[in-house]
Amino acid sequence: MIFSHSSVRALCDHPRNVADDILELLPANGGVLQLTFVPVFIREDVARWYEERRIELERLGRSTDLWRWVRAPQPGESAEAVAREARADLDAEPGPEDSDGEFGRWLAEHPRPEVTLAQVADHVEHAREVAGIDHIGLGGDYDGVDVQPAQLADVSRYPRLLGELAGRGWSRADLEALTGRNILRVLRAAEEIATEPLWPTSPLR
Repeated sequence: MIFSHSSVRALCDHPRNVADDILELLPANGGVLQLTFVPVFIREDVARWYEERRIELERLGRSTDLWRWVRAPQPGESAEAVAREARADLDAEPGPEDSDGEFGRWLAEHPRPEVTLAQVADHVEHAREVAGIDHIGLGGDYDGVDVQPAQLADVSRYPRLLGELAGRGWSRADLEALTGRNILRVLRAAEEIATEPLWPTSPLR
C-alpha cells in the first residue's frame, strides 16, 4: 500500500490524511506513507481559511477556482509554445487572488495562516513513531497546490527539512530511508509480483 500524498490525521483532521489505526497496519502490509507538505493537510486553520476565502469570493460573485491546470504538450508539440499559450491565457484573465478592491481588503484583513517547516517535521516524526522508520517517505506535491510552506517553497528546500529532522536526532540511515529507500523497496516489490509489465514495451523478467 502506498499513500502517495498524505499527512497524519492525529495532527490535522483532514480526510486525505491517514489515521493512526491505519498507520499501525503499514508494517504488516509493507507499505509506505509519503508525507506531503500541502498546507491544508498540515494545519486545520489553513483549511478553515480557504473555506472562508471561498465564501467571500462567492459573496463578491468572483471565481472560486484556486488555480488552473496547464495542459501538457501533445506528442511532437513544442513545450515552449504551450508555455507561451498558458502564460498569455493566465495574463488575460486575472485570478481570484487579485489584490484589488473589496477582496483585496479582505485578504489584507484575513492573512492566510503560514505552515512552518517544524510543523511539517512534526507530521513526519509522528508517522515514524506510529508506522516505523521503514514505512514513511516524502510526497511534497509541488505541482498539486497553489502554495507551499514558506521554508519549503520548492524542491531545492528539501535539505532544510532533512536538517530539521537531523537536529531532532534522525540518523543518516533514517534520512536515507525517508528520502527514497522505502518507496523504492515498495515499488520493486510491486514489480516483482506484477503479472503484467509496468511498461508495455518492457519485458516482465
